Amino acid sequence: MTTMTRFVPLRTPFEDVAGLQKRLNSIFNDFAGSVEASSGGFTPAVDVYEDADSLVLKLEVPGVKQEDLDIRLENQTLVIKGERKFEQTEKAENFHRIERRFGSFVRSFTLPQTVNTEDVRASADAGVLTISLPKKAEAQPKQIKVQVGSGAKQVEAQTAK
Repeated sequence: MTTMTRFVPLRTPFEDVAGLQKRLNSIFNDFAGSVEASSGGFTPAVDVYEDADSLVLKLEVPGVKQEDLDIRLENQTLVIKGERKFEQTEKAENFHRIERRFGSFVRSFTLPQTVNTEDVRASADAGVLTISLPKKAEAQPKQIKVQVGSGAKQVEAQTAK
């Protein structure tokens, strides 16, 4: 009986080490995820989008009270801390299943230099925390208007609105 082996041209020993490293990282990431799930911590999902005027972050924080949120802006880094507390109105032995996650979280985002850190706004509605970070005036897009004159072309820049 013949043994078949896979032929990979130009394979180096470093590729084998890289593959092993990927597998080990995957194992440790899976383990870290299961530890986080068992400890009850959670990480709120976030959507980040940008329009002509601002950068907007929307975090899902249902059940987190306003007094349990801490939003700070330090050196172009936005740090959002919070805690969703488990309210024990019922006895723990009466629960059949607890799937919601409780505990504290920290999310941090490095902001681009184009963000005006002086006029940040935050609001919460229906379990969604919205943080709006306006752009600096010089970072907003400009519309270039070309005027055709007699013999010379003039170019004028104005802020688009």
